[in-house]
Amino acid sequence: MDSHINLIYGKDIRKVEKEQIEQLYRSLANSNFGDVMVVGGGISGIQAALDLGTAGFKVYFVEKSPTVGGKMAHLDKTFPTNDCSMCIESPKFVECKRHPNIEMITYAEVESVEGEAGDFTVTVVKKPRYIDESKCTGCTTCVEYCPAVYPDKFNQDISKNKAIHIYFAQAIPLVPYIDDSCLYLKEKKCQICLGVCQSNAIDFSQKPVRMDINVGAIILSPGIEAYDPRAKEEYHYNDFANVVTGLDYERLLCATGPYEGEILRASDLKHPHNVAWIHCVGSRRVTPGDNSYCSAVCCTYTQKQVILTKDHDEGARCTIFHNDIRSYGKDFERFYQRAENLPGIRFIRSYASIVREDPVTKNITVRYTTPEGVKKEEFDMVVLSVGLVPPANVEKVARAFGIELNDHGFCKTSISNPLETTRPGIFVSGAFIGPMDIPEGVLGASGAGSMCGEILSYRRGNLSKERVYPQERDVSQEEPKIGVYVCHCGANIGRIVNVPATVEYSKTLPHVVHAEESLFICSTEAAAMLAKDIQEKGLNRVIVAACTPRTHEPLFRDTLREAGINQYYYDMANIREHCSWVHSKEKEAATEKAQDIIRMSVARAHFLEPLQEFNLPVDKRALVVGGGIAGMISALSIANQRHEVFLVEKEKELGGMARRLHYTLEGMDVQAYLRDLIQKIYQHPMIHVYTNATIPEASGYVGNFITRVQSDRGLTEIKHGAIVIAIGADEYKPTEYLYGQDERVLTQLELEERIARGEENVVQARNVAMIQCVGCRNEDRNYCARICCSHAIKNALKLKEINPGVEVSILFRDMRTYRYIENYYRDASEKNVKFIRYEPENPPRVEAVVEEGRPVLRVTASDPILEKALALDADCLVLSVATIPSAESEEISKKFKVALGPDGFCQEAHVKLRPVDFAAEGVYLCGIAHYPKHISEAVAQAYGAAGRALTLLANDTVVASGSVCEVNEKMCMACGACVPACTYGAIEFKETKQGKKASVIPVLCKGCGLCNSKCPTGAIQLKHYTDTELLTQIDAAGSSELVVESAAAAFAEA
Repeated sequence: MDSHINLIYGKDIRKVEKEQIEQLYRSLANSNFGDVMVVGGGISGIQAALDLGTAGFKVYFVEKSPTVGGKMAHLDKTFPTNDCSMCIESPKFVECKRHPNIEMITYAEVESVEGEAGDFTVTVVKKPRYIDESKCTGCTTCVEYCPAVYPDKFNQDISKNKAIHIYFAQAIPLVPYIDDSCLYLKEKKCQICLGVCQSNAIDFSQKPVRMDINVGAIILSPGIEAYDPRAKEEYHYNDFANVVTGLDYERLLCATGPYEGEILRASDLKHPHNVAWIHCVGSRRVTPGDNSYCSAVCCTYTQKQVILTKDHDEGARCTIFHNDIRSYGKDFERFYQRAENLPGIRFIRSYASIVREDPVTKNITVRYTTPEGVKKEEFDMVVLSVGLVPPANVEKVARAFGIELNDHGFCKTSISNPLETTRPGIFVSGAFIGPMDIPEGVLGASGAGSMCGEILSYRRGNLSKERVYPQERDVSQEEPKIGVYVCHCGANIGRIVNVPATVEYSKTLPHVVHAEESLFICSTEAAAMLAKDIQEKGLNRVIVAACTPRTHEPLFRDTLREAGINQYYYDMANIREHCSWVHSKEKEAATEKAQDIIRMSVARAHFLEPLQEFNLPVDKRALVVGGGIAGMISALSIANQRHEVFLVEKEKELGGMARRLHYTLEGMDVQAYLRDLIQKIYQHPMIHVYTNATIPEASGYVGNFITRVQSDRGLTEIKHGAIVIAIGADEYKPTEYLYGQDERVLTQLELEERIARGEENVVQARNVAMIQCVGCRNEDRNYCARICCSHAIKNALKLKEINPGVEVSILFRDMRTYRYIENYYRDASEKNVKFIRYEPENPPRVEAVVEEGRPVLRVTASDPILEKALALDADCLVLSVATIPSAESEEISKKFKVALGPDGFCQEAHVKLRPVDFAAEGVYLCGIAHYPKHISEAVAQAYGAAGRALTLLANDTVVASGSVCEVNEKMCMACGACVPACTYGAIEFKETKQGKKASVIPVLCKGCGLCNSKCPTGAIQLKHYTDTELLTQIDAAGSSELVVESAAAAFAEA
């Protein structure tokens, strides 16, 4: 009896304690108390904040600039897809602003960080804007009247701006700020802005505000800066008017740039028709003022700029001076070929220098070398492809956060984990690790978020809040009242399409009660005005005529929800990709087509119906397919956040391709690292390992998957909510260069294994030759395998370390030693490793011969510089072979219904912004299954996949789309044509009063519409894309008059 009473009493105490803890957290939620602070508002910081907020953590998001956006906001387009940079990034600004678990603090810097992991006190100093944000309406009257004009920093000082201004049109928050050039702040003069501001928002009494914020972990993502070529007089930047940097050129290309997308010379404001680019400015040099590393992105951003220049001016002549083309990323090789094959394009392998400016024409003369000798050539404009450097005041940042920097001034990270700083609890993402492309910064952000989750999982959800929308207004019985919003998209649309005329035309269409134009409809102000119009004007249908539906449609649907109407009353009229971009030379025709597209959208909008999305329960467990380094890291990170993980590996042992690796360039012992990782896997109570396993069947949907695994344990059915695909890749087995015929011909992996075993015929060889690009960068595999150059240098240095007298020769096309690997390339060259370039049309030839009684492999190559054939006699020939997709890729793709790219690797949902997500919801990817990469890169992506999986697993439910198929049983004749057409298994037969009929399982339906096209009677309709909606839209395309009522009657009769 007493024990029973004690048990009840104990439960009551625990209940009281829980209530007290919850009450404490509720009180903390309204104070400066959070879970994670993200410092740096570029795309990496944005992604980290969104992932953490969605995964149940309260995030403080600190940015030193007046708005978030970072360097990506300065770019015109992004390679290799040439998506508009701002168009794909700006919806994330609004998402951050609206997220209930993200508190944004812009125009602020961190002064100090005290404490330890789990309990940091961060002192943040918010600079004065001299604007009361609560009063400012964003009318910009103050900007108009401000007399202080100075070079615009956002536009690279090319155009002018005012002392009071909005940083850029999509800024968050969208209010002005007053900078240091203000006459009143400098000299106590002026104050015109005070007099013209009707909202009394100007406040010169503001002072810096210091606040102490308590968080458990920190993600540091301060980004990078572009190299300033003024450090080297030889570039004549700022001396010669028509010498610009790559970032200057981005602003010239951009529709929001100084000349609204017109490429103009500073000297005479005329279009340049003959433009040169000089690579490696500020990078790959050890001279004073330069940096020894490769900045990793310059080659490809130059190719992008060349392609865009040709888009602006078909007759433009473009010359690129380079030393190796480093197109090592996914789809980069094709992008390079696209640029190279354009008419009027020259890629010249040469160091180039700027020698003079014509005093009259202001043209620039460049001197460069060719096999024929030194040449000089005049250009209208020269673009310096500048490298990337650490953020400004990086030493101050390091002191504030108590972290160390590496030799180059970037963040010093762990040799085995690029996301760990030298201070526990502080993680790093983005280009502060080192120069990198956007997707690497994004996946690193998700990875850093996952590492935060590992140390803070015990407090997940305690400070977070759910998003609350107003009650939805039932407008189904109302007469359509359509609002049309036509966006200028800066000048992307506005300089081609006559937007005002298009707005006036829209007003003439049936049931359009409101139409207006917007400079950027995706800005927070415009979205807020749209929501206000819905409420005040009673709009019940909304059409946005703009761009980029993949990223903007979710934003505007969410805006409709905020305004209180069903999100499926929204329709997108894409008048950029479908109109202004493809008809840039036909302004009148483009305007007419834009009006046609809007008319079609209005016709469709009449028949839009309210659809209800539904919540699906989420199974909190995860399946990881692949037991290499990436799969194990991802499994551990998910399990460390208190989620059960099933790790499935096809081989008898874990480790993947890493079992064949023994050392890295940085000196990591791979086998020791692997043993430690495997031990952690088997010792973790939340991880279940299935080796020697196959997957005979996989089914289900996001949050509720079922996978059957055949292994040594027998057949097991596993239920789980998320999937991580980490199936690795294979090594290409060559048929060229006597491989398989002569035992002295090896691959780099085979060489590494023999070095590790100390085989004398390898480590004591007198001459070793290596041939790069074997099995890739050709018609069969049109991609760069990324890691081969680095592995060749790694093994060459290891051979030199063991046997300093060995002669090592590397025959290459381009040495793609990006980022810090460039230093090892230089080291190899200094240790007398010989680098001999060959052209793809004249590859090396190999034969086994006997020279002076010694059997050797004779490698003959034609040197394009010496213009003669070279013969190398080698004891050992090493082939740097391609990394190719796993043999299981096709099968796994079909089992889990995920896409593969053109080269057979796993295809991410978006090359820049969703690099670890598949298009199929709830399925994520990492490691070399995605594309060849080094161990450190695979580790970062593995953490990234775990971080993305936690945005799903941390929630109890996931929202399923309302746009699914539906069967009209009266029209269904049970022919069964729809069942095999559905690859998701969403259609089944069921018995009804009318007999057997097809039925759609909504949670499995992905809304692809394939079954619609197969149904001979039209019994299946896809909601939101019904025959009525689509056929009315098509009819409107062929008629300048829109008679909706007659169409409605016709379809009702049908």
